[in-house]
Amino acid sequence: MLSMAIPLSNLLQFLLHFGVVIVIVGVFALLWLKATPFDDIALIRAGNTAAAVAFAGTLVGFAIPVAGVVRASTTIGEVLPWSAIALIAQLLGLWLATRVLHGLVKPIQHGEVASGVFVAGIAITIGILNAACMGG
Repeated sequence: MLSMAIPLSNLLQFLLHFGVVIVIVGVFALLWLKATPFDDIALIRAGNTAAAVAFAGTLVGFAIPVAGVVRASTTIGEVLPWSAIALIAQLLGLWLATRVLHGLVKPIQHGEVASGVFVAGIAITIGILNAACMGG
């Protein structure tokens, strides 16, 4: 029934693209978790809202340009390098923000929600600008 509505080749392309971007987002998440000065996952499991908001914001901020790349690309060969550029831009932008705004990330460890929301906002802003610049 599904193959009548969606050609099998389209479904396979979807599965390939979706699988690849899930891996790309996973790599970004692992790099982000390594870059922070605390254990984000342990904080989230302990109910730290600030850590959850900050981490979720970084994921959304990265997913925005990756989604744009997938939408504009015709092959996985185009998705991979542009996703790598998005990853570097996102990590670099967040690293730069934490250097300019000293003490931005540390309060997250102590559950200060304002810092978590601010980091999420920076990440999403970087992602939106990143996506716009990739639009050519």
